[in-house]
Amino acid sequence: MEPTCIPFVFPGISGVRCVFQTRAGGVSQAPWNDGNISSSVGDDPSHVSANLEALRKKLGIDALAELSQVHGTEMVFDPSPGDPVREADGLAACRPGIGLLIKTADCQPILLAHAGGRHIAAIHAGWRGSRQNFPGKAVESFCRHYGLKPADLSAVRGPSLGPKQSEFINYASEWGPDFDQWYDAETKMVDLWRMTRDQLAEAGLRPDRVYGLDLCTASLPELFFSYRVARVTGRQGSVIWIEKASHGA
Repeated sequence: MEPTCIPFVFPGISGVRCVFQTRAGGVSQAPWNDGNISSSVGDDPSHVSANLEALRKKLGIDALAELSQVHGTEMVFDPSPGDPVREADGLAACRPGIGLLIKTADCQPILLAHAGGRHIAAIHAGWRGSRQNFPGKAVESFCRHYGLKPADLSAVRGPSLGPKQSEFINYASEWGPDFDQWYDAETKMVDLWRMTRDQLAEAGLRPDRVYGLDLCTASLPELFFSYRVARVTGRQGSVIWIEKASHGA
């Protein structure tokens, strides 16, 4: 069974495509069933490889570039097929045909595209990344590296932990007063979706170009992997790429 993905199209940007994978479709067995694409969660490596190859073929791209995600703020630029997997939480590229892959199970996958359709980025923002303002820092690094303007970027945040499921019982020690505007003291919930929108806007993106798929992974465990629902679980992929045809290739 082939991977199942939710496509997203950036309005007004041609040549850039992105998808958000669900857990359905793939060869992994429980508790990683079915489409796990992470090799660091205990799944059979051959199943992970098969799922990744099925995803690549479904998207029709040359290769998938991935990271060893560590909840930090480092970016990797212009990955090539065969490169060693590096510890970082963001990828950026200007080469067509290479899919930038982010792996999540409650954390936020955030995909960025420049208006010209020739520069893309993908970042992984768990709560630690959000606390470090990785969305904003990634925009700054992305624009500095390629000479872009934040106002010319669009962003989409994929399925992730929603504001009704993001309880932090140790809020004072894990977050602190700088984040009170996103915290509901009564429910102990932190609105990570709104925080990301605000961080991207503060970094210079136009608010009307910040999009979100408001699907909560913890509320939809039959559709998505969720670490809050099950500590031993898989990861779904979020992928952005530049179409080769858009560059005349």
